Amino acid sequence: MFLIVGLGNPGEKYEHTRHNVGFAALRAWSRLLDVRFSSRRFQAQYAQAVFQGKKVFLLCPETYMNLSGNAVRVWRDYYDIDQERILVMHDDLDLPFGRIKVGRKSGSGGHKGVVSIIRNLGITGFARVKIGIGRPRYEEPMEDFVLSPFYKDQKEMLDQVIQGAVQAGELFVLEGVESAMNAINSQNFGNEEGKV
Repeated sequence: MFLIVGLGNPGEKYEHTRHNVGFAALRAWSRLLDVRFSSRRFQAQYAQAVFQGKKVFLLCPETYMNLSGNAVRVWRDYYDIDQERILVMHDDLDLPFGRIKVGRKSGSGGHKGVVSIIRNLGITGFARVKIGIGRPRYEEPMEDFVLSPFYKDQKEMLDQVIQGAVQAGELFVLEGVESAMNAINSQNFGNEEGKV
């Protein structure tokens, strides 16, 4: 059994923001799997699927970002999911838009959702899919930047980025984190050159 967690904030206000790109990736994957997110359970919306013979839970915590770990801990404990089968998808300021990095056993990078998960699970060994959102172009305050939609020209490429994150999740489930790292980390799913 695999637990795939997408990070974001609940509510329409945040739906299309950079900070919610983890949610967006899971919702895209759920459409490919032809499953729907059900009503709330254990502080989260979830979808359950079988992907090429593997049982998968897609989980979007309904707490706000800095409490994401509460829901992840309850799901892990209730279903007794091994840390090697937990994958967290989230936005990353330190990666340029269009880049995705699969990793494991790393720190939080200052991401409040990841901080919450590490604190609640007591481990850092779970896998991550870090989805690059880049840095502000126009000196926007960082909090405003992450809680705003992508720039207009980035929206054209966002689907490709989301597809890359889904591909990373599929590889993680089928072949493991190393395979996902090898296939995904060298790719650029968008083109930021020359943007002003």
